[in-house]
Amino acid sequence: MSDLKTVHIIGIGNMGGGMAANLLSKGWTVLVSDIDAKKVDFWVSKGALSQSTHAQAAPDLIATIICVVDAAQTDDVLFGVNGLAHRLPKGQTVILCPTILPQDVEGFASRLAERGLHTVDAPMSGGPARAADGTMSLLVACPPDVFAQQAGLLNALSSKLFNISDKPGDAARTKLVNNLLAGINLVGAAEALALAAKLGLDVAKTLGVIEQSSGQSWIGSDRMRRAIVGDYAPRAHVTLLEKDTRLALACAQAAGFDGPLGAAASSVFAQAHAAGLAAEDDAAIFKVLSGPR
Repeated sequence: MSDLKTVHIIGIGNMGGGMAANLLSKGWTVLVSDIDAKKVDFWVSKGALSQSTHAQAAPDLIATIICVVDAAQTDDVLFGVNGLAHRLPKGQTVILCPTILPQDVEGFASRLAERGLHTVDAPMSGGPARAADGTMSLLVACPPDVFAQQAGLLNALSSKLFNISDKPGDAARTKLVNNLLAGINLVGAAEALALAAKLGLDVAKTLGVIEQSSGQSWIGSDRMRRAIVGDYAPRAHVTLLEKDTRLALACAQAAGFDGPLGAAASSVFAQAHAAGLAAEDDAAIFKVLSGPR
């Protein structure tokens, strides 16, 4: 892309902030909005520009990225009292990054299309550090002409860009499939290491064996390395995979699919939440499965 343009990011928490850092480092003009004024002030200090309302569009705005938590927040940002959809000029593009149900993505895309606005279904994966260095995975579903129009921005956001289909909603489906497996893998790793502890094994050494053997998974290694040293500072809160596995099960139910592991894994995240661990890193499910020692 020869000329960098302006991007508006709504929701500058861990992932939105990471995307802002990445784009700023590449010379983009980044407008930021968030209900937390301190987050806005922080990113303004890093070179971003404050966008006082969700709906005011800069003349050279190429896209608005929605990076809030769930469908309810997305609906408010798009169609609330000061909603984006009411004020953006026709032809603008909205990039939806939250992990939400595909039916919600389809509904938002339909309502935006009625107002002459394009939708890119673009859930992300990889965590804040990879969002900040541009190596996160970005799953994209949108019509080919919209993809071509936004290719410069999408490639700036992610070096691991997956063009899923031309149908918004399909990227959301893919993300939920991935996150269900992530949840299953994480619960499996935590269960295995909790068993190792009960058997009197050195848990760190056991994880070292797993990492070089058939039981290895990236999320298991990443989270359990932190768990075994008691590091539960939140990188990805328990509530995120709790939400995502619940949504994946709802998606499965809608498709008439009933697997044996997803519901069991999802229940462990719900247990962790109920145990008061919602704000901790999802590595904290190791605590739930370890129990009293």
